[in-house]
Amino acid sequence: MSEAKGIKLSDRALRGLHFCYLHSQPRAAWRFRLNLGMRVLVVEDEKKLGSFLRNGLAQENLVVDLVHDGGTALTQILTQAYDAIVLDIMLPGRDGLSVLREMRRQRVNTPVLLLSARGNVNERIEGLNLGADDYLPKPFSINEVIARVRALLRRASGDHATIMQVADLSLNVINREAMRGGAKIELTNREFALLEYLMAHAGRVITKTALCEHVWEHHFDTGTNVVEVCIQRLRRKIDDGHSPKLLHTIRGAGYVMREGR
Repeated sequence: MSEAKGIKLSDRALRGLHFCYLHSQPRAAWRFRLNLGMRVLVVEDEKKLGSFLRNGLAQENLVVDLVHDGGTALTQILTQAYDAIVLDIMLPGRDGLSVLREMRRQRVNTPVLLLSARGNVNERIEGLNLGADDYLPKPFSINEVIARVRALLRRASGDHATIMQVADLSLNVINREAMRGGAKIELTNREFALLEYLMAHAGRVITKTALCEHVWEHHFDTGTNVVEVCIQRLRRKIDDGHSPKLLHTIRGAGYVMREGR
């Protein structure tokens, strides 16, 4: 249950109160304003500090994953979709700069806030040149971390294009209009949100869990087939009668929006 102005409301009721507002705005913008489903990866080898960061960000209604080494972090980054990453430089195995270098080489453009106990200016410059969006030396205030992460999310939400395009499929997030081959596609609100999320991460495999958290804004029982049903409906609408097929199921991994298999 959530509480607002002394009145206890369920999460479902709160979402209902915001229904008209949510569905009149580009999804990236309203997800940022309400922090609905915004997902952050924290990479910190000091377990107490990592838990401190995770708890602080979670209190901002962000969905937070925490890992403690560079190898696991890179795997998460390349297989999961995040809205921002808090990345320590000094990590066991693969260091943070190596993780950053590889994720940018793989064209993962998720905003990154670097953390380091070292105040070396050259290291800071190297991190920014590798594609980091911000840098914060240790020790730091959790409030400053939160403020900087929110700034990254705010900038990222403003960067989403009005019109997304994959092959001849286009999605106008302002007019909420989908078209393929010049023909308009009628979508439900849920199908639109699902298509927008997949197109925003085109070329990347998105897990069922990630779709539940970002599109449905809460955790589903992993045994439910609601995602599969919605994917099937969406695939019929955007792929039937068209070539190439764009929405693919990757067995045991998730779903991906791309041309060809």
